[in-house]
Amino acid sequence: MPTISEINHEIMQGSFSNDQLNSIASAIQFRRRQIGLEVKRTIRVGDTVRFYHPKLGRDLSGPVKSVKIKNVLVSTQTGTYRVPANLLEVI
Repeated sequence: MPTISEINHEIMQGSFSNDQLNSIASAIQFRRRQIGLEVKRTIRVGDTVRFYHPKLGRDLSGPVKSVKIKNVLVSTQTGTYRVPANLLEVI
């Protein structure tokens, strides 16, 4: 099985056509949606979760306030955030 770095190298330096790259992108989007659905099935209101906040440059954690169709509302010390489910980690 190839490593992630080998896959990345082949995508960046390989000779894939535009249609092949679109197919790879679609497969990645599909898997991200599946991960989000799996996480949403396991998260309940009140569970403590963690996620990385890129603007603050650190992890935030807090209890789940509600689970929406596309996002999960997480209450932290710095405020309430709408976070895509696939970015959450239950702690």
